Amino acid sequence: MPWDGRIFDGTWIQGHGGTLEVTAPATGRLLTTVGAASPADVDRAVERAAKAQRNWARLPYDQRAEVFRSAAFALESDPDRLVRWLVPEAGSGAGKAAFETGLVVSELFQAAALAAEPYGELLRSTRPRMSLARRVPLGVVGVISPFNFPAILSIRSVAPALALGNAVILKPDPRTPVSGGLALAQLLAEAGLPEGLLHVLPGGADVGETLVTHPGVPCISFTGSTAAGRAIGAAAGPLLKKVHLELGGNNALLVLPDADLDAAASAGAWGSFLHQGQICMTTGRHLVHASVAEQYVAKLAQKAGAITVGDPTDPQNMLGPIIDERQRDRVHDIVTRSVSQGARLAAGGSYDGLFYRPTVLADVPHDAPAYTDEVFGPVAPVSVYETVEEAIELINRSEYGLSVAILTDDVFGALELAERIESGAVHINDQTVDDEAVAPFGGAKASAAGGRFGGGANLDTFTEVQWVTAQAKIERYPF
Repeated sequence: MPWDGRIFDGTWIQGHGGTLEVTAPATGRLLTTVGAASPADVDRAVERAAKAQRNWARLPYDQRAEVFRSAAFALESDPDRLVRWLVPEAGSGAGKAAFETGLVVSELFQAAALAAEPYGELLRSTRPRMSLARRVPLGVVGVISPFNFPAILSIRSVAPALALGNAVILKPDPRTPVSGGLALAQLLAEAGLPEGLLHVLPGGADVGETLVTHPGVPCISFTGSTAAGRAIGAAAGPLLKKVHLELGGNNALLVLPDADLDAAASAGAWGSFLHQGQICMTTGRHLVHASVAEQYVAKLAQKAGAITVGDPTDPQNMLGPIIDERQRDRVHDIVTRSVSQGARLAAGGSYDGLFYRPTVLADVPHDAPAYTDEVFGPVAPVSVYETVEEAIELINRSEYGLSVAILTDDVFGALELAERIESGAVHINDQTVDDEAVAPFGGAKASAAGGRFGGGANLDTFTEVQWVTAQAKIERYPF
């Protein structure tokens, strides 16, 4: 592989931080060894990126768009070039890896379309002149991406930022540097992306800190935990940087009493257990009407018990491993503490190595950690409500506001409820995990700050507005 012992700096070079061993969480097997960056590599990348960006921004839009179309077609014709890394490196099940790769293809096509979008508007003026507002690139965009959906959560910043005329420095999670960055760099380089525009720098916290505080990086796009997002915002704030934070969630699935419970349990299981629950949009709270709660728990527990868990390289296994021991222990601690506070274990609650069984907790108290915290594991906490008013209050009480789902036979009633919910997304008769390249994706409250991903929202996130006026003659003044 071109990244053996190397980082990507427009070309494949050795980093100044040594090397990183990339292992499969399911087996501990060494997958590859990549280069590790240092703060000195960030400095070099910023200098090269700033120079390359100026020429890139001046290119006709169709030449930029062609790079992303070529990359999309290449990945669409050979999805295994990414799937074969997502499965072992990120612990992705085969279906999840294929789905994620499809999302990457969609983002690349959307980036190609974004390059052709109208980027300004004519403004009215009381004076005899032309007045317009136009979008201009920011310059160098720093991207920090997580381990859970490493390819899509990197490319959804990288592709639109590049398409709009910026250069990008990407720091992927050191546990998933290939699927989260280096494989994407190879794809875009083969598609014709000019050298110096994309830099992929796997490394530790010192690399991320240097990227966030570097004066030559005017924009940071971060996807990760709320705690880390707050730290990044605090570090970037004094520098007056544009900061885009996509953070955690404790997303509610509201099951109304008229819902089809078989379908609801299927949606709830998918929302809580997909990719071992390691998704910001994972269904973290199942709020179920008291009249149907026992039936729902029984059906959800049956779904959980039927799910196969194991090495994701075996396509028979639906779920893979938790990313590492630290996170597994955190998940198990949340489960055991919640049970000690009164929750009832209806399914799961055990693990073998990093393979955690899909877990259903019933009668979860509202002060138990499984209810209040983002678990980031395959846990479905179920709590009961009596009235819709109570349910809406419970949803909005959370500090998070990323995604909410409503399951009901009354779609128009649910649309009215959605207006009262404090959330960046509301899905009626679906679960909480959803994203499309054309949709404005983002959260409210502690789940996001600074913009949205997707479609035209990328213009707000990855450009600045410039006001321009022009008139035929120099204006004369009384001085």
